[in-house]
Parts: sequence; structure tokens; C-alpha cells
Amino acid sequence: MIQSMTAFARESAATRQGVLTVELRSVNQRYLDCSFKLPDALRALEPRLRDKASAALSRGKLDCMIRLQSHPTQSGELEIDGDGLDALMAAVRRIQPLLDNPAPVSPLDVLQFPGIYSAPEEPEEELREQALSLFTDALASLQQNRRREGGKLATLIQDRLAQVAAAVAATREILPALIQQQRDRIIARIADLEAEVDQGRLEQELVYLAQKADVDEELDRLVAHIDEVQRTLDKGGPCGRRLDFLMQELNREANTLSSKSQSASTTQNAVELKVLIEQMREQIQNIE
Repeated sequence: MIQSMTAFARESAATRQGVLTVELRSVNQRYLDCSFKLPDALRALEPRLRDKASAALSRGKLDCMIRLQSHPTQSGELEIDGDGLDALMAAVRRIQPLLDNPAPVSPLDVLQFPGIYSAPEEPEEELREQALSLFTDALASLQQNRRREGGKLATLIQDRLAQVAAAVAATREILPALIQQQRDRIIARIADLEAEVDQGRLEQELVYLAQKADVDEELDRLVAHIDEVQRTLDKGGPCGRRLDFLMQELNREANTLSSKSQSASTTQNAVELKVLIEQMREQIQNIE
């Protein structure tokens, strides 16, 4: 399926440390560019996250933010080493008589002594695995959103592609009549002059003008490019760059058609073609 490069996904889960949230946001970019904002406890996870993103996405700027909101009820209670505290206080009492006017020992001073307390260790490996699993779910959701948005873009492009095909067919249909009108107009002007002309030379000039106004090749190439755009859309997958190239080729032929135009109707069709091609190109900029 066609995928857009613009999408958003968010996944959250409760863990022992708190609520873990993964947010993914992607926009269009010529290549794949991943940016990660992670808590300190999850920074070691970035290479694995980057590998997963590279395996799932081909193009786009991906911003990943992972937040860990601690539970309000988590007090982070400290564990006091009773034996160490007793030994420290015994040492304090032993040296106090040896000092002149010793300052009282505050509880904070005691806690700052190495080894007196320890904070409960958080299971970081468990947290990393939960974050990796949540990122995988968010990435799958992002891909689903990109496919859904890509389907809408494909529909818009196909609608305009049908209009381009109709404009090309209309131009091809009126072309013989326009060439005949041009021929009749020149012959009528010569007749009004009431001058003798070399019929052979006149026919040569008329053939030259007809060849100059002939746009059959441009129309054939437009049809071929239209078919290729449709084939690319049907094939799906990462095709944004190919579609963008085809838009350039369509625009080239439309410009040539405009420069060879010999009537207001063909000029109008050429302008309509360029407008439709530009509208498709704008949508294609968001396709992976």
C-alpha cells in the first residue's frame, strides 16, 4: 500500500516505576531521519530503537519521545544500614571528648556519610524491555496511520490523474480539426490577396506548419507517463521518489504542449494539465 510520511502515534503502559509513554511523530523528508528524546534510564536503548525504526520505515523525519511519569505514591523510601549507623555514632561519641566545642552532629550529616543508606534499585532492564515493547506497538500504530493517510493521498492523486487523462484525450480529439482550420485560414488569406502562388511551395509550407503544430508525440508520452503513474500507485510500497520524477516528466510534456499550442483551446488544456500536475506533485511530497 501507499504510505504517507505524515502520521502520529502514542502508546502508554503502567510499569513498576510509573506510567511509560511513547510518542511518535513523522513528517516528510527526503531520507529517513530519526530523533530520540529518552529518559536517562533508557538512553542505552536508542540503538535498538533506531534499528527497529529503520526496518519499518524508508523515508521521513521521525521524532520519538519517551516519558516516564513516576507514581505519586512512590516515596522512594531509603534503607538505613543499622550496623553502619551504630558504628558511625560510636565513632562520633569517641572523638567528641577530644574536640574543643564540637558542633552537634545533624541527621543530614549522618546520612551524607558513605554507606549509611541505600535507595531501592530500580529494575532498569525490565523497564528497558517494557519500553522496547511499547515502542514496537507505537511503531505499528504509526505504520497503520501512515497507510491510512497514504490511501487518501492515492485517491486524490488518482482523481487528478483521471482528469489529466481526460484533458490529453480531449486535446488529441480536437487536434485534426485545429490543423484543418489553420490550413483553411491560410488558404483563405492567400485567396483574399488575389495573388498567384506556387501551389507546390504552398503545400510545402502548409505541411511544415502542420508538422510544427503536431503534438502527437507529446500526447503519446503523456499517456505513457499517466500509465506509469497508475502502475506505480497500484504496485504501492515506497514509491514517492519515483512518482515525483514522473511528475517532472509530465510537467515537461505539458510545457512542450503549451509552447506548440496554435489555439486557445489547446492552450487552455495545457494550462489545466500543468495545474493538475502541480496538485499531484504537492500530494506526492508526503508519500514515502
